[in-house]
Amino acid sequence: MIRELSISLTPQEASEESAIRHAACRKAGIRNVDGIGVRILRRSIDARRRDVKINLSLRLYINENMPDLYQKTVFQDVHKARQSAVVVGFGPAGIFSSLTLLENGIRPIVIERGKDVQARLRDTALLSRDGILNTESNYAFGEGGAGAFSDGKLYTRSNKRGDVNKVLSLLVQHGADEDILYESHPHIGSDRLPYIIKRMRETIIAHGGEVYFGKKAVKLIEKAGETAGVVCSDGSEYLGPVILATGHSAKDVYYFLRDSGFQLEAKSTAAGVRVEHRQSLVDSIQYHTDGKRDPHLPPATYSFVTQVRGRGVYSFCMCPGGVIVPAASEEGHQVVNGMSPHSRAGRFANSGIIVELRKEELDDNDPFSMMRFIEEIEQKCFNPGFAAPAQRLDDFLSGRVSSSFPETSYPRPLVSMSMDEVLPPLIASSLREGFEAFNRMTRSRFVSEEALLIAPETRTSSPVRILRNEKMQQGRGFYPAGEGAGYAGGIVSAAIDGTEAALRLGGEYAH
Repeated sequence: MIRELSISLTPQEASEESAIRHAACRKAGIRNVDGIGVRILRRSIDARRRDVKINLSLRLYINENMPDLYQKTVFQDVHKARQSAVVVGFGPAGIFSSLTLLENGIRPIVIERGKDVQARLRDTALLSRDGILNTESNYAFGEGGAGAFSDGKLYTRSNKRGDVNKVLSLLVQHGADEDILYESHPHIGSDRLPYIIKRMRETIIAHGGEVYFGKKAVKLIEKAGETAGVVCSDGSEYLGPVILATGHSAKDVYYFLRDSGFQLEAKSTAAGVRVEHRQSLVDSIQYHTDGKRDPHLPPATYSFVTQVRGRGVYSFCMCPGGVIVPAASEEGHQVVNGMSPHSRAGRFANSGIIVELRKEELDDNDPFSMMRFIEEIEQKCFNPGFAAPAQRLDDFLSGRVSSSFPETSYPRPLVSMSMDEVLPPLIASSLREGFEAFNRMTRSRFVSEEALLIAPETRTSSPVRILRNEKMQQGRGFYPAGEGAGYAGGIVSAAIDGTEAALRLGGEYAH
């Protein structure tokens, strides 16, 4: 017999397999717990009250064999496949589209402008330590895309668009912890993602796919009215229908698509700042304690949203126990992002606090109007060596320039600048009211002289959308996918979009 039920336990009880088993059997009216299989279907934290609880949805196997936790995907050998497809970009959309092509007997030929993930680690370290930017290998470009070093949060609202469980299972199949299959807010960590990404690449190559680094696409090949391949900056060509899975920072792609007659439009996005607090403060706010958090609880996260004169202001990519990093991909631009290791054991917590930007408020006939608006912010915030504009949160709300800063995780220097000076008035004024609202939500604990603002957070989503039809195409043979196409936001949604693009391609070309 199989039975499903829900229980609520203390953090300590929920950390012990035997305690979970006994509590589940007690609720099910089962006296003898021997031989009872228990599987966690969902795990979430209920921190609405001081007595924090862990809610568990469980499946009990009573005199039944427990099936495998997930079904492994079987990939075909495509060394001699008759059909190939070119995948441009090797972030989440590119990786998962390539795996889906393998699964369906199509040989993926991956071209990535940046370096492999191990080499990227060296380049991002050089940027953080010395302020030296490699414009083709950084936090945006290279194997794994921006997602490789962006904390590895895996929750999404994209269930209606594709199979989230399939994405999570493929990550586990390549080395992620099994708990991502049932945690309400699954997380891998910026320190573990590179290993998983490398294993995915190895799967692709072992089954007959090809992966090339240092290959920057500059033109699409057209034959008989359809997209038939890609030309790279070094003159090399790769033939086949094309899944374009470049990220939202690959602006040159938008320009050559526009020049080739493809349809683009400006897309609404959001921009703002990173705010950093002590993790201990966030723990005390979220877990209702003045002391240390329960050792059986993870570092606390938060999610805030408010409306300022009808405009959304909200937290984005919150990183408990994390760090803020310089994330520019162009010289003369300043960008920051946040990331956390798997343990989330750092002393600081940071989050983007961003303001909704609507394309209708700019030139709606110019597909690059929002991109140019964002570029102006990044250029205004730039300082040599990627020294970041910074201001204490209480100083920002009081209209003062900060004379000193609290300790921070940001590895480059900080420059005391008013956020009103470097951000457009619309963003600065909305942030001010948003922070005041968040402070009220936390009983006046969110705002203090120890809270630090670092600017700017601008790479939240693509400012451009590549239009496509119901077949996810724009002309036969061309499948724009993922964040760079303007149809996804985050690792899982980009992976789903890449998967769907590969399925569409397979349905049209695998004959």
